[in-house]
Amino acid sequence: MSPPRLAVLDASHGDRNTKRNFRRELDASLVEFDVTDGQLPDTFEYDGAIVTGSRSSVYWDEPWIPPLKGWVGDAVDRDIPFLGVCYGHQLLADVLGGTVEGMGEYEIGYNPITHTGDSPLFDGIDEEFLAFTTHSDAVVDLPPGAEPLAENEYSNHGFRKGDVFGVQFHPEYDMETAEGLTRRKNIDEERRDQVLAGITPENYTAACEAKLVFDNFLEFVSERREQPVAAD
Repeated sequence: MSPPRLAVLDASHGDRNTKRNFRRELDASLVEFDVTDGQLPDTFEYDGAIVTGSRSSVYWDEPWIPPLKGWVGDAVDRDIPFLGVCYGHQLLADVLGGTVEGMGEYEIGYNPITHTGDSPLFDGIDEEFLAFTTHSDAVVDLPPGAEPLAENEYSNHGFRKGDVFGVQFHPEYDMETAEGLTRRKNIDEERRDQVLAGITPENYTAACEAKLVFDNFLEFVSERREQPVAAD
């Protein structure tokens, strides 16, 4: 069986780490679109789609965001499976009728997360697991009918509605990405040093368990590919 064909909607504003990380973690045929530059697929002939992280907020007035939301909504209506990561998690929640707001605080670093739902996305992942997190927005109200899948003291960290999945944490991050992002963030020096001290091979190795969400999503996509899909 051929690998699934995925549209990767890259909202990272050209961050070089994003392409590297998702190419490494997704064993699939990837077609990449820089959505912040106005690139969107001109077809819905994909087995699934990914929405990446971003330095933008879903509620900002940026010209590329409404067309992205429009394409995602149309793709969801065509039963294309989706996985959103961080900004992608928030954007999918927004498109499906949920609410995204600023948290009034910043979560960053390797932090424990608990997955709370019985979902194929978390197959093989311990109930409490470690993952790198970096966000100041959160999904404060899930879309109607959505199932919460993961959380920690800061926010919701995962949901599912139908064939749409979102995770707030960053399972794709390697240590280089985590360190570079932490050094760029506008946080006080003491907190930055604490986060940097936690970016260790031991924590990275522990957090690799969370990467199973990619394998699990691809397995879900492959199973869905065998079922009839809506025509364009």
